[in-house]
Amino acid sequence: MIYFLTGYDSAFEADQNCHSYLSSYDNKSGNYGCDHDTETHQWILYESNDREEPAKIIKKFRYKFL
Repeated sequence: MIYFLTGYDSAFEADQNCHSYLSSYDNKSGNYGCDHDTETHQWILYESNDREEPAKIIKKFRYKFL
C-alpha cells in the first residue's frame, strides 16, 4: 500500500525527475548518471568513480507498475 502511494505515476515521470536531479550535480567528470532498473521498477541516480568500486546510489525514483 505504501509503495502505491509513494511511487511516481509512470516510468517517464520517474525518469524526468531523475534527470532533473542529475542536472543539479556538477557532472563535468561524468561520474553521475541515471539508470533504469526494470526488475525493481525504478530509476536510480548514482555516482560512480574511476576505481573498481561499486557505484554509490544517491536517490531512487520508484514508479508504479501495473
